[in-house]
Amino acid sequence: MNECYQIKYKIPSIEAFNQLRVEAGLSNKEKEAIKIGLPNTLFAVTIYDDNKLIGMGRVVGDGAIVFHVVDIVVKPSYQGKGLGKRVMQEIVNYLDSHTYKGSYVSLIADIPADKLYEKFGFRYTTPNSQGMYRMY
Repeated sequence: MNECYQIKYKIPSIEAFNQLRVEAGLSNKEKEAIKIGLPNTLFAVTIYDDNKLIGMGRVVGDGAIVFHVVDIVVKPSYQGKGLGKRVMQEIVNYLDSHTYKGSYVSLIADIPADKLYEKFGFRYTTPNSQGMYRMY
């Protein structure tokens, strides 16, 4: 990872959050939902090139029993530089010091990002369970 990038442990602005998501091919979120959701983040890691948000990841949940890794994203023009790996390492560092025996950590893995998550010890739930969702 280039040393000129800045790692910060804070949530990004509403605008930067949504812009990075959309630019990387993730869904657009309503501004009001972001305004409510981001402050409920347990842990956030962001990567900046000067003042431009180029990567991020968050952990949400109840802070003890259940943790969910979300919004792992790197700006497309910065992909392939180890930034996604750095985001995940920061998240795993957080989880290593904030979880308890039996804490459940989950994520939804888009292909091919599942290969990155496997490197950090994440495993598929199938065949014992199957991820499900309901989108509004």
